[in-house]
Amino acid sequence: MTIPQRPEANAMRLLVLKAYLSLIKFDIYLRRGNFSSLYERVRTYPISRRLFQEESIERVCDAVNMASIWYGKEVLCLQRSAATTCLLRRHGIDAQLVIGARPMPFKAHAWVEVNGRVVNDKQYTPAVYAVLERC
Repeated sequence: MTIPQRPEANAMRLLVLKAYLSLIKFDIYLRRGNFSSLYERVRTYPISRRLFQEESIERVCDAVNMASIWYGKEVLCLQRSAATTCLLRRHGIDAQLVIGARPMPFKAHAWVEVNGRVVNDKQYTPAVYAVLERC
């Protein structure tokens, strides 16, 4: 006897797999020291024409977080944010990768915003870091 699978659970598994593969792809860019290619990939990633539902933002962020847990090494904020941005755009959401820095002590950070709202980090993140770039 087989146990019936819920369609939502299968969809989430697929989304986590896509997130995991995106983490691998952006990890390769970073390991090669190819920041410009990573940046260009995110900047030019198309926004799907499909209509999105508000809960899609949370589902994508949850999937990336889950994939990050299973990833074999530490996931960097730039890697995680690039993957999140592209997955959100794939779901029809106009997401932006934001890169910021603070001077003392120096620290750089990346996060994702949708309509000016941080979606994959703490809401006060833009107040801590000066925005250097959005794509």
